Amino acid sequence: MPNNLFHALQDAVKDSQQKRFVTSPSGLSLSYGDFFDLAARYATALQSHGIEKGDRVLAKTAKSIHSLALYVSCLQQGAIFIPVNPLCSEEEMSYLINDAAPAIVVLDPDSSVATDIATETIGPSGTLSKLASKSPPLTEHALSSSEDTAVILYTSGTTGRPKGVMISHRALMANGSALNQLWGFSQSDILLHTLPLFHVHGLFVAMHCAMFSAAEVIFLEKFSVSETIENLAIATVFMGVPTYYSRLLSRGDFTKDICSGMRLFTSGSAPMTEQTHHAFHGRTGHKILERYGMTEAGIISSNPLHGDRIPGSVGFALPGVQMRVSNEERECNPGEVGIVEVAGDHLFNGYWRKPKETAEVFRNDGFLVTGDVGVMDEDGRLRLKGRNTDLIISGGENIYPKEIELHLDDVECVVESAVIGISDDDLGERIVAVIVARGIFSEQKVKEVLENKVADFKFPKEFIIVEELPRNSMGKIQKSKLRDAYNEQAPYEGESRNR
Repeated sequence: MPNNLFHALQDAVKDSQQKRFVTSPSGLSLSYGDFFDLAARYATALQSHGIEKGDRVLAKTAKSIHSLALYVSCLQQGAIFIPVNPLCSEEEMSYLINDAAPAIVVLDPDSSVATDIATETIGPSGTLSKLASKSPPLTEHALSSSEDTAVILYTSGTTGRPKGVMISHRALMANGSALNQLWGFSQSDILLHTLPLFHVHGLFVAMHCAMFSAAEVIFLEKFSVSETIENLAIATVFMGVPTYYSRLLSRGDFTKDICSGMRLFTSGSAPMTEQTHHAFHGRTGHKILERYGMTEAGIISSNPLHGDRIPGSVGFALPGVQMRVSNEERECNPGEVGIVEVAGDHLFNGYWRKPKETAEVFRNDGFLVTGDVGVMDEDGRLRLKGRNTDLIISGGENIYPKEIELHLDDVECVVESAVIGISDDDLGERIVAVIVARGIFSEQKVKEVLENKVADFKFPKEFIIVEELPRNSMGKIQKSKLRDAYNEQAPYEGESRNR
């Protein structure tokens, strides 16, 4: 087995250099040979900046073939790639730069950031891209080991501050090769890629499955119902979040005929309702394959490619993954509800510069405590029941309420707040802020304060004004009561509500 991810990807495509790899609606089309040549030129450009093995490259860029090539160039260089959401706010970006301490920050040409660290831009008019176009391809390969960190992905924590999840070459190779075999990928596949590149789902699950099998990728810059319907007719595999599927189903021109060449639809990053699962099957004849994963562990379990795909179930542990359901004292029996715990080569290396937080999520026997509540049947099939954290998953994005609450509570007209997720047919969950107001509540004031502090997708869709927040005997806010109460209310009509 290759000793790092770059060598593994090179080996996988060594006999497919002339084969088409990736195409985009902009007209850019690259073979595998052309793509790795582009990545090698970016590696030379990074080297000219003094980037060495172990240095961190933070990229806040829109999804593009260039940003994908930058990722692979970091693998070749032995640098640690840190992709961040291009929608993150100035304050969020400042925190990420201070925490990650990158050697270079890469942005889109129309972006800027306040930092003393070297910055470059990427894309057709980008400064780093122009430098790469004039540079020879790097022929050297860093001698990264399988245990070295390849990528750091930032994920929000219950404290409100994101934590850097260090993901090794070992973990990415183990997960990628397992999924490639489990889902039956081959050179003849054409993956329709509409996911972002700053998540496990889009960067690792989708791209690694394609590259490990030398498959072709139709590379859309973002999910668009119209573009997706247009390209499904020539694709064989589609990966999405539940919101993508509900939006496809809302279109009358999304028909069974359009999906006639498809062999696989997968869904993850958020729970899918049984209604969506059944409606999609009824419309297209395809049963969506649901799987389960997290940033710290990659993909943990999956429904089978061949066999029953049961709505509400996330299937069986992947090959090489140990999975159990436990309570504080023991491993649960089949049918008992507990916390999902996992072990295997797919696990992360730890949280960047946070050894205490890392130790807190591992058992003494090396199992990672996922924080997800689940139940396993006698056959080993897992069903998730919820989360033992306040995490909100809206439109496939992970959002921790504390991050929003810290800013809401600073607003003059807010005494205190509780941010919760409410069931939503389109987004899975929509963000609702329950507010104890000081005087007259002003949604405009809140918008002004939050504008540059949180990304747009984290902004509450609804504000509910209450006299007090429910608390237990220890004074802790009982968010479960808020979720239960407001999930039963009528759909939101766009105005703040008093309760």
